[in-house]
Amino acid sequence: MAVETPASSEQKELAERARQAVAEAARKLVHGAPGPEDGQEDPDAPRSAALASLRALAHLSRAVEECAALAARAAAQEGAGYPQLGRAWGVSRQGARKRWPGLVFTARPASRPLPHDQTRSSLMNGLAPRTYTVLLVEDDMADAMLIEEALTEHGMARGIQRADDGVAALEYLRDPHTDRPDLIVLDLNMPRMNGRELLNVLKNDTALASIPIVVLTTSAAPDDVEDAYRQHANAYVTKPVNLDDFMQTVQSIDSFFLDTATTLPQHQGDEA
Repeated sequence: MAVETPASSEQKELAERARQAVAEAARKLVHGAPGPEDGQEDPDAPRSAALASLRALAHLSRAVEECAALAARAAAQEGAGYPQLGRAWGVSRQGARKRWPGLVFTARPASRPLPHDQTRSSLMNGLAPRTYTVLLVEDDMADAMLIEEALTEHGMARGIQRADDGVAALEYLRDPHTDRPDLIVLDLNMPRMNGRELLNVLKNDTALASIPIVVLTTSAAPDDVEDAYRQHANAYVTKPVNLDDFMQTVQSIDSFFLDTATTLPQHQGDEA
């Protein structure tokens, strides 16, 4: 049986003060409400003090939700992740994500656009934290949000760019004005050009073949695994169903390819 952690005296005092403040705010709303104009009775006006208080509390609740959303967005822009937002609101990380979906995309430093060349100097790798870049090729917005959140929460600065399918990924990778990513995280099942087709194109392109590619997909089919490695994928990872396992898996990929393995310097073609 799970045992709830008792609230501290400070938390209890804050909760009591909040209740008192809400009750006082509701009272002021009720007594400050404008009366009917020209002697006409408002058909929606509550018939009792209790109903009047309930209506005022409903407006307060909606106002609190709006203010909370603004505060959560501001906190995310200052670098807070869903674990911090959840603790502040008194819910789990998953609860914070459901309440304020998509805030990970507003976090600073922004994940778009990708860093400029001066943030990627190989000479400084041993002296200062480096901004790594990841190209996420994923058409599922929910999975993309979770992956970006996992990378953002992992600690080091991550530049993340997302493409919805293989065609968009190729357009990005072959654009002479964009940096080559340190890692490509690739889903298999996508529209237009799927992950299998993109993997084949990339590993047969001399300018792009050296970029590490991790296939991250729901499929655990042996044929898919064998085909990916035959086409020289650097790793094949099946997406876990459990949320925490999903986050840990993404962070494990990140730890190996971007924290442990030595990454390639910018290819000479960038200087041409």
